[in-house]
This record gives sequence, C-alpha cells and structure tokens, in this order.
Amino acid sequence: MIHPTAIVESGAQLGADVKIGPYAFVGAKARLGDGCVLAPHAVVLDYATLGARCRVHSGAVVGDLPQDLSFQEAETFVIAGDDCVFREGVTVHRGTKPGSVTRLGNHVYMMANSHVAHNCEVGNHVIMANGTLLAGHVTVGERCFFGGGSAVHQFCHVGRLAMIGAMGVITKDLPPFCMSLTLENSRVGGLNIVGLRRAGFTAEQRKQMKQAFGILYRSGLNTTQAREALLADTTNPFAVEMGEFLARAKRGICRPSFDISGDSADE
Repeated sequence: MIHPTAIVESGAQLGADVKIGPYAFVGAKARLGDGCVLAPHAVVLDYATLGARCRVHSGAVVGDLPQDLSFQEAETFVIAGDDCVFREGVTVHRGTKPGSVTRLGNHVYMMANSHVAHNCEVGNHVIMANGTLLAGHVTVGERCFFGGGSAVHQFCHVGRLAMIGAMGVITKDLPPFCMSLTLENSRVGGLNIVGLRRAGFTAEQRKQMKQAFGILYRSGLNTTQAREALLADTTNPFAVEMGEFLARAKRGICRPSFDISGDSADE
C-alpha cells in the first residue's frame, strides 16, 4: 500500500503489509519490517533498518548523516527494533565511523521533535517526551523515561529504569533506578518510584533498591568505596547491578541534590 506520490527508491526492502503515505521517501538501501507505517512526508534514508510494526510520523527523518565534523562518507547505520514510534519531527542519525551503528531496541517511543544522535544505544521500552535530546554515543538502559526538553551530554550512560525530569540536563552518568530532577544539572533526587511500580517490581524488590541507593548516596562513602560495597552485597542483585554500573562509569556519576544526613529525598 504505497501512495502514488511517495518515492520508494529501487532496492529498498519492504516487508509484508507496509503502508507508505503521500510524499513519503524511502531510500534505496533502507529496510522496513513487516507492518511498518510511514505517514505523509515521513523519511527513511539509506542504511536505516526498521523492525516490524514501526510507525514513522510526518516530518520524522530516520537515518540521516551524523552531525559530526569528523564524519567521512562511509557506510554507517541506524537499526531500530520492533514496534518503535517516531513522532512528528523526530530525527535519528547514523553512526560516524565506518560500520558503526545507532541502535534502538524494541518499543522505543520518541515523541515529537526528539533526537537520537550518532552511535547512541537505546534500550527496550524507552520513552522520550517531546524535545528530548541525546547527544552522540549516549547509552540508555531499558525502560528509561525522559521528560520533555531534557538533554543528555555525549558519552553519558543512563541506567535502566532511570528517569530524567522535564528540562533536566545530564552531563554525568545516571545510575539505574534513579530519578534526576527537573531543571537540575546532573542531580539525583531519589529513586524512580513511580516507574519501578509501573514496571511491576514488588515492595521487597523496591526495598532492596532503596538499600542500594542508600549505600551509594547516603552512606558517606566516596564513589570507589560505594562501588566496592555494592558489589560485595551479593544477596542484593540490585546493589550488584548498581555496582557494576559504577565500574563502567567514565564521566563520573550524578550527585545527590539533598544532604545525605537528611530525609529530603523521595525514595
């Protein structure tokens, strides 16, 4: 079901039941999985691959060249999983170095005018509200939520089930399960309790996460000491996960927005 005004270049690979609306464009080296839908004026360019049932809305562009001055013409890629949604004005750019990939998991929901830059890795079930901006080489764990107008500095890591509030800015790594505050720069206010409940974690599991959070942010330990303490707590899988995240952190981690001796954080 391809509208007569759409342009689908020769060589493009289309799965079954693909729908392409008026004035949409599909490059010769693009791939669309079964059941994909392109709205009017949607664009999927060369070296972009979409999994099954993805939806690209009007004005969205998937697979354009990276905004990186070091980029030389090369085969680089965008690969998105199944059931992704790219709303109006969304942009997702290819990798920079030859053979490199910008990768999105399954069920990624990018709301209007959000952006994923070159070489990002975005996990499953991530939601990016309007105007979210991910710079190059950002890694995002599964089920993260980004508030409207939030931004993440290049090379930062965001742990799974973390949340960044509206207009929040991250220039450090944000540990899993944590919540960064609206209009704050790289500050943690507590655990992402609402997100954890919606993800189905039990009260006992959330208690374990709170204990891990306490080791990291309330114990008075420096980051190295906290990492070792978390990794040593083998009875708490969430503590170990947080410790492993710290072991991979290269930009430092987001700091607490509260006094560690107080109770101001909503955990």
